[in-house]
Amino acid sequence: MTICDQDYSANIIERRWLSKKTFEIILNRPASFTFKPGQRISLKYKKMERDYSLASSPDESHLKLCIRHVKKGVLSQELGDTQIGTRISFAGPHGYFTYKNPQRPTVFIATGTGIAPFRSMVRSGTSPDFLLHGVETSEDLYYSEEFQSVAESYIPCLSQSKNSQTYFRGRVTDYLQMHLPPENYDFYLCGRLEMIRDATLLVDELFEGSNIYTETFY
Repeated sequence: MTICDQDYSANIIERRWLSKKTFEIILNRPASFTFKPGQRISLKYKKMERDYSLASSPDESHLKLCIRHVKKGVLSQELGDTQIGTRISFAGPHGYFTYKNPQRPTVFIATGTGIAPFRSMVRSGTSPDFLLHGVETSEDLYYSEEFQSVAESYIPCLSQSKNSQTYFRGRVTDYLQMHLPPENYDFYLCGRLEMIRDATLLVDELFEGSNIYTETFY
């Protein structure tokens, strides 16, 4: 796979709030733009630029981005407020965080909007054995209905929830340490650096011989 730096332009055709902190923007897809599930694009707007993983599959007619609204964020505040129909540019696709068709059980682990590339993979036909999504409260479990119908074990991990009956109460790393059966896996980790660091240390300690693929959000 090669990294493509071709420039494209597209219109924002819809914005949908997934929670109080996160929204999805939908772009019309340029006819010549292709990508693989798990890849990202570099979005450019008002001299600002940031990478976002695609949450849509390569078969969909539109491009979807899952964006956390951050006060004084580099780009998210503008995208949360800009008018529908606004034209923006992007480059890509970029990245190598793609599904490798393993011969062993697969574990997807995401925190927050790090779930985006996994949605792309799942909508493209991938069925992981375990899918862990770490968020603070159940409001932030975007795309949960889709994952429940596909992943063999979809495990929401809520760090601030008091409801321990419906969801796992704790971080994704807590679940790894306490509940994931010992075996050799292919781990796919997407989220902030701290989670990827801590999860990698646990995999090395508890699941020796496993493979790890990562995509870090900053």
